[in-house]
Amino acid sequence: MSPRRPAPPQSVPVYRAAQIMAVDGANMGDAVSFADELLLDDVYVLNYGADPKRLSMLASGAGAFEIAPDTEMGTPGAKLHLDCALTFMTPDGQTTDAIVLVEVDENNNAEDIYVVPLSALSSKFEYRLVGIDTTTAHQKFAQVACVSFTRGTHITMASGQQRRIEDLQVGDMVLTRGDGAKAVRWISQSTVRAVGDFAPICITAGTLNNANDLIVSPDHRLFIYQREDHLGAGRAELLVKARHLVNGDTVRIQDGGFVDYFQLLFDGHQIIYAEGIAAESMLIDSRTKAVLPQELSEAMGDVITGHSDRRHDGLDVSEPLLNRPDAAELLRKASMR
Repeated sequence: MSPRRPAPPQSVPVYRAAQIMAVDGANMGDAVSFADELLLDDVYVLNYGADPKRLSMLASGAGAFEIAPDTEMGTPGAKLHLDCALTFMTPDGQTTDAIVLVEVDENNNAEDIYVVPLSALSSKFEYRLVGIDTTTAHQKFAQVACVSFTRGTHITMASGQQRRIEDLQVGDMVLTRGDGAKAVRWISQSTVRAVGDFAPICITAGTLNNANDLIVSPDHRLFIYQREDHLGAGRAELLVKARHLVNGDTVRIQDGGFVDYFQLLFDGHQIIYAEGIAAESMLIDSRTKAVLPQELSEAMGDVITGHSDRRHDGLDVSEPLLNRPDAAELLRKASMR
């Protein structure tokens, strides 16, 4: 087996806790803090003009995290603790969830506190704290970290048949790029508000030589084989996050309403075909393992050979290379026969 390597970093938008202040209730005048210091029914507002910054995180094993070198927020190398999940309600009855992350020093003392909004926050609203949960922070963060297809996505089966993802069953044989026909080990489905980091990305038909629109979660990585290196990546095989291809035209964010997300798990991390585009399946690591049912998590163990060997590592394209409106078109041309 190949040496075990760390998972690639994941970026999440965060506010410093000091940017979200209580304006009514027992903690009036204080910022969002640890679960032990928060009280239900306190009302919070986001500071006017506050914008989220990118916090880049590395999974360091056993559910632990540290801040990655390419972060915009926090101290690279510092440990991060997932403290709790919060639920806020606006005056019109809409709810929004957030995760509280705590940066700690080498003595485990708190250095800073961050809030990861799971849907967009606005300084125009007051947010009443209606839920404090110390047991589901890892599960909710795992949902953000999981790559997901949306309802209606056609998956290529081992037989060549195109089947909608919601019609798949455990044990069905799916065509993979590297290992041929492989059985689906587990299928997860969730319905979330399509806002913020949960809003899916639509890659319209033809953009990457796909017959139909492909709609996936923002961090879903697409596999591109370049016959010519139009992008300047220096290699033929690439993994590209859907969010990095957004151009507001052929690749756009589908914000608003609700979205049904599906995750496909195999015994190994695979490249499968969705609407004709090669795309990754669910990768199990310390970020995503929390979404698995307990019995499946225990059965798979801590080191899952087909996931921990990271055979697709080194293929990720850095965001600066893709920070151009014609990135998707370049990749389409590069992959054409």
